[in-house]
Amino acid sequence: MGADVFVPFVFFGFLGAIILVPIWLKERTKQSAHQLLSQALEKGQQLDPALMRQLTEGQKQQQDRPRRTLGSGVVLLALAIGFVAANFLDGGDSTGGALLTAAVILGSLGAAFILLAIVDYASKKKDQ
Repeated sequence: MGADVFVPFVFFGFLGAIILVPIWLKERTKQSAHQLLSQALEKGQQLDPALMRQLTEGQKQQQDRPRRTLGSGVVLLALAIGFVAANFLDGGDSTGGALLTAAVILGSLGAAFILLAIVDYASKKKDQ
């Protein structure tokens, strides 16, 4: 396996790990807390209202998801524009189109996040 295959594989593997590991750890923590609560309820223990408020606080943050999604889309589009600008400032010769490829990927993801935010805003207005 040459460096032209190994380097992108390592890069995208590392990028995937940076994104997926925190999500996995957060979900594992939530699952542990819910398991602990279910065990306490099975034993007949009373639940503290402050604890319930703290556990349901994460659900309230989900209501602002369209705004976070829109912010992510704008950041990704800005990164794509930055890669395009870097390609043109560099002359586009030394990287062999790698900067434009990264710009297309980031721009596509940014556009998808913005479309998702629009759909979320529309569905949120229908629910209200």
